[in-house]
Amino acid sequence: MTKILPTIQSPMQLHQMNLAELNQVAAEIRDTLCNLLSMRAAHFASNLGVVELTLALHSTYDFLNDHLVWDTGHQIYPQKLITGRFDEFHTIRTKGGLMGYPNPAESDYDLFMTGHAGASVSTVVGLRSGSDVLGENNYSVAVIGDGAFPSGIVMEAINNAAELKSKMLVILNDNEMSICPRVGGMASYLDRLRSTKFYTGVKNEVVSMLNKVPVLGDPTERLLFQIKEGVKAGLHGGMMFEELGFKYFGPIDGHDIGVMKKYLKMVREIDGPVLLHVITNKGHGFKPAAEDPVYFHTPAPFETIEDGTPVPKLKSNAKAYTNHARDAIADQMRNNDRVTVITAAMCQGNKLEPIREEFPDRFFDVGICESHAVAFAGGQAKTGLRPIVDIYSTFLQRSFDQVFQEVCLQKLPVTFMLDRGGLTADDGPTHHGTFDFGYMRLFPNMIVMAPGDANDIGAMLDFSLSQDVACSIRYPKTAAAEIPRELKPIELGKSETLRSGTDGTIVVCGVALANALEAAEILQTEGLDVGVVNARFVKPIDNEMIRQTLSNSKFVITVEEANLMGGFGSAFLEAANDMGLNASNVRRIGIPDEFVEHQSRAEVLASLKLDTDGIAETCRAAAKNVQLKPHVAS
Repeated sequence: MTKILPTIQSPMQLHQMNLAELNQVAAEIRDTLCNLLSMRAAHFASNLGVVELTLALHSTYDFLNDHLVWDTGHQIYPQKLITGRFDEFHTIRTKGGLMGYPNPAESDYDLFMTGHAGASVSTVVGLRSGSDVLGENNYSVAVIGDGAFPSGIVMEAINNAAELKSKMLVILNDNEMSICPRVGGMASYLDRLRSTKFYTGVKNEVVSMLNKVPVLGDPTERLLFQIKEGVKAGLHGGMMFEELGFKYFGPIDGHDIGVMKKYLKMVREIDGPVLLHVITNKGHGFKPAAEDPVYFHTPAPFETIEDGTPVPKLKSNAKAYTNHARDAIADQMRNNDRVTVITAAMCQGNKLEPIREEFPDRFFDVGICESHAVAFAGGQAKTGLRPIVDIYSTFLQRSFDQVFQEVCLQKLPVTFMLDRGGLTADDGPTHHGTFDFGYMRLFPNMIVMAPGDANDIGAMLDFSLSQDVACSIRYPKTAAAEIPRELKPIELGKSETLRSGTDGTIVVCGVALANALEAAEILQTEGLDVGVVNARFVKPIDNEMIRQTLSNSKFVITVEEANLMGGFGSAFLEAANDMGLNASNVRRIGIPDEFVEHQSRAEVLASLKLDTDGIAETCRAAAKNVQLKPHVAS
């Protein structure tokens, strides 16, 4: 059979295809996704689940004129394959290649670079409002998953959309999953809707419209029968959305292209906002992913498939910082029954499944509701509990105001464990956790820490849970280093000197510590004697260390896997200025004022001079600037 997918340069070609051809394209997309996973880790189950939905949307609407926003965005792969990017698809999530999320720089079909959940409905309401003001005749569509749907911003957008009464479509992609199974009252409500064969609050209107829509692979009689059965089953399904101002249709089969095309044509003719409830299966079409969508959300690459089961490629057995953090949390929960852990739909990402199983009464997954997670933690802390908010750095940004109002302003001892603090490599700019130093150190009643290696994590958590104010501990997504040394206890605002040097000092805040020590060893062979300090604290910063370092070092290099603007290096310079010290010999290594593109961790660290060679190079340049000459052995 001739392959169709490689010939598609524009989604408009889909408009000319019959149902059999569209289904063939769907099968070819799934083959392409499976081939990709043999090369590298990628978002997998979520993309398998939206193949037919993507084809139905792009074969019905023209999204160079209409608007389409994918919530979260990790399910964008099928769209990339039908919008002229098939030939580049093998480069996805590699340096210089396609991004694993929507990227307007790649294609006009990628309208927003979406990497966080929940914002699609708001942006589509804005797009619709803009088109209405400009008098443009187009249609606006948001596709949002059931896991993201309870996000507070979604409710805000729905409230506003009902007020505006503009024509727009929200497609609720219901697969009973976030990354892990979804939780909460909305999940229970959607489960009840899934059990209703069909419902619409505009029965007469929909019957009339369906009779006018051309049939594509699904007899009109079948749809009318669904309506009849829905009426017989009761008219209460979907009423919440109707009461909020949306006309509700569904649930319908999200893997039946013919059915979806019919409804997509129909809802465009309806005035006002519409919610179309589509049922899909995460991992659809690939049995292992359908049976275990949690593992196959972003699985490791596999080499072969034996008996229908993928065999993963060998991975490093090195323990990740995430695992060290999880184990430290578990130890604290075993020793103190007031310690709880709260996460926002990141149980799997934060490796918290063992804690969920061992401590079900003290583990709280609040869904993709980060603002609520932090305010909830504030409430727990007020009762005398010691809550740990375990969350990705990039996602905590969504709860900035709650960190301020409900935690720090109340002087409550909430501990923030910030996973993915730093550079997340191939996920790219939507997921890099590079801003937390800057935004967490702003708040009074907040201690900000970063472990230099795995040994610091447990000690920092233990220290945090003894404090009477909030604490932040951030660590990256990478294999953990363990630096051999006599461990010094964590003391408030105190650094740890691992190596003294007569020429210069590298002051590291975070896990670049191992690279700095290696750089110092290399420089020693070249005749430069460079010390290394594990800063440990961003706030309060170690003023005495700064005083001694600036007094005794001809040059100082600060190193952080965070944005330089407002980060640790800025804190170092601010402290020096407050103490009236000359800091003209200080150079900072970190992330400049730009969004860092996706690439491997090794590539991105090298490009920012955060690897061993980069740190050594910066030291050489600093030494040259102060006219230091290498020592000559006598």
